[in-house]
Amino acid sequence: MKALSTFVCVVAIATSACCKKTAPATTPVNPTPIVEAPPAPDPEAEKAKAEADRLAKEQAEKEAAEAAAKAKAAAQLAAAYAEFEAESAKEAARWTADLHKAAGALVAKKYANPKAALTAILKSPVRVPGHADRDQYRHPLETLTFFGLKQNMTVVEMGSGEGWYTELLGAFLAKSGQLIVVSPDPNGPAESGRTLYGKRLQATLAKSPELFASAKLAIVTPPEQLSLGADGSADVVLAIREMHGMHRRGLLAAYFKAMHNVLKPGGVLGVVQHRAAATANPDESAQKGYLPEEWLIAQAQASGFKLAAKSEINANPKDTKDYEQGVWTLPPNYALGETDKDKYKAIGESDRMTLRFVKVAVPVAGSPSVAPAAAPAAPAPPATPKQ
Repeated sequence: MKALSTFVCVVAIATSACCKKTAPATTPVNPTPIVEAPPAPDPEAEKAKAEADRLAKEQAEKEAAEAAAKAKAAAQLAAAYAEFEAESAKEAARWTADLHKAAGALVAKKYANPKAALTAILKSPVRVPGHADRDQYRHPLETLTFFGLKQNMTVVEMGSGEGWYTELLGAFLAKSGQLIVVSPDPNGPAESGRTLYGKRLQATLAKSPELFASAKLAIVTPPEQLSLGADGSADVVLAIREMHGMHRRGLLAAYFKAMHNVLKPGGVLGVVQHRAAATANPDESAQKGYLPEEWLIAQAQASGFKLAAKSEINANPKDTKDYEQGVWTLPPNYALGETDKDKYKAIGESDRMTLRFVKVAVPVAGSPSVAPAAAPAAPAPPATPKQ
């Protein structure tokens, strides 16, 4: 029994051992990664980005163009200053002791009438060489006589340019009258072309005490300061080939007011202006240097002036007024250089209206209000003389 019991125990143990199983080893499996799909395109966001890129490109191009224009203007101004200095030195050398003596004698002489005085001045050596060549186009004797100038008057000259009329007026008024030359500030910003114009006029008046002893500059800084002198102090205001620029800068009405203020009651406003076609839009034609005659008369009358007379002294029917570069295509500027120069020389200077107004207390009855000013335009390069 003991042995049987022992056998049973051994079998039981063996059987137990045989029934126990070991789990098979397994290789771990990596799960398939989950890839997120890209977000769907946002049309509005893409459109906004494209617009932002376009605006950035346009801004960069604008800044580059502005920088180029600024550099070009600076170069032109530097060239104009150099030209001015060379011309000033040449003119100063021309004014010898003999020429100063001739200028003194010209001013001191007594003349029978204004026409005789102007005739003598036009023939005198005090004029800058080359200026007399333009007499055939400008008719200064007839023009100044038409405006009724006398030697004892106070005359305000608008827009003197390089002084073509200034030298005539200075000699004419030196003995018993006064010349007021309207000018930009010659001590203004060096980078301004207007400052250069002021310096030109200052140099013109300084070269001959004999001619300009009684002349002075009236400094204006438009649109802030446009006073031409004390109210009611002038006999005549001359605006010769100036009013297209006034209108182009949006200042025509303001200048009319200033000219009206400085004149005595009954004082004369003398206007010479490049004449546009009668149907021309003044805002557009002013960009080319021209204004319609009837339109300009209406603006003057609306500002307190009455048309006293008009003349065809400075008319030129050969002027077609349709040049891409405007009136500056014609002599003396020749904006196209040598291109068709003989053609434009044959035409001559522009067709011009010549108008004499008198100051009245109030605008002429029935005259329209002064039209809204044109938008200011970029100023001409300082090297370009007044046409």
